[in-house]
Amino acid sequence: MLERLFHLKAHQTTVRTEILAGVTTFLTMAYVLFVNPSILAKTGMDQGAVFVATCLAGALGSLIMGLWANYPIALGPGMGLNAFFTYTVVMTMGYTWQVGLGAVFLSGLLFFALSIFRIREWIIHSIPLPLRTAISAGIGLFLALIALKNTGIVVDHPATLVALGDLAQPGPLLAGLGFVLIVALVHHRVTGAVMLGILAVTGASLALGLTHLNGLVAPPPSLLPTLLQLDIAGALDVGLVSVIFAFLFVDLFDTSGTLIGVAQKAGLVGPDGRLPRLGRALLADSTATMAGAVLGTSTTTSFIESTAGISAGGRTGLTACVVAALFLLSLFFSPLAAAVPDYATAPALFFVAVLMTGGLAQIAWDDLSEAAPVMVAALSMPLTFSIANGIALGFISWTAIKLLCGRRHELNSAMWVLSALFVVKLGFFA
Repeated sequence: MLERLFHLKAHQTTVRTEILAGVTTFLTMAYVLFVNPSILAKTGMDQGAVFVATCLAGALGSLIMGLWANYPIALGPGMGLNAFFTYTVVMTMGYTWQVGLGAVFLSGLLFFALSIFRIREWIIHSIPLPLRTAISAGIGLFLALIALKNTGIVVDHPATLVALGDLAQPGPLLAGLGFVLIVALVHHRVTGAVMLGILAVTGASLALGLTHLNGLVAPPPSLLPTLLQLDIAGALDVGLVSVIFAFLFVDLFDTSGTLIGVAQKAGLVGPDGRLPRLGRALLADSTATMAGAVLGTSTTTSFIESTAGISAGGRTGLTACVVAALFLLSLFFSPLAAAVPDYATAPALFFVAVLMTGGLAQIAWDDLSEAAPVMVAALSMPLTFSIANGIALGFISWTAIKLLCGRRHELNSAMWVLSALFVVKLGFFA
């Protein structure tokens, strides 16, 4: 049965190898079980329900990716978009988390439609690569600021906006040690380094009496507080248009980049340079996003951590199915997730930020017509506390600078249209 489903022999792999690869991928991305509920709970969502939604969304998305697209790629609630959901859409713009889930659902629906009608390639190819890199880096800087803020390492200041917090407090100290530990473990290629860092800081917090653990295993919490609570009608508010597009663009670029990177590492790219079953993979991602919104979590997307499983030999969808099974098993470990403090998840966020900003090395810094709008987009996200604002300002500055530099031929119709729409949005619906 497994051979018929996943074509193991054709991919030169075995059941044992695929299971090992699935376990490796899961351990590498399992930090999402602790980080996602911690972030979304700040919107007023029930943390236990979000934990269940995180497990189910990851399991469902990975299962669809494995069974339908036959790719060794795992899915889960994406880092960055959950922070955007919490700190921008809900805490800054003032929308309810129900409306936020509605916006996530609509972005998934648009992604699904783009995949069905094959418009996705046109959009991806229309957005300049440096601008896509800037969006990823900006999300990384956004996560870094949130991580520093949540631990108290960076605090607000009436004169300078931000200042250094009290580093003598346990939270900043443990967070700093956790980050150093994660980097060291990753350097030594330890599987599950990020999760081990979170657990180490949590263990130290428990030992110092700063937090408490009420058991390790328990029946899954109720999903009812978030299940089917999305407000799609409220998400149709004109002020949320840019938010929906931000969710869509980031998911689209993130998924496409992950698919290409993972497929190349696994040797799954065809002789013509194209990815087989790309449409199925993108439909799996968009379906998981819609299902996640219905369950009660922000955008579900493909995880680049899937490359860890590829390195362990994973080549088929069986790897993703193993990850799905482990997500379901995690449902019974909710007490552990509830005991993880913010300063234990912050090092994970900061480490993800480091990875996401690495793409800036590919920017042609000697070309100011590219470097300037890249910096506008990347820095605008943390400084305005909004991924949507960063994307908008990045598009507008790219188009304006290219035009005034006499390089109008480098602009396509998509950039003109999107830049104009973002001008209208910022000018009248900011």
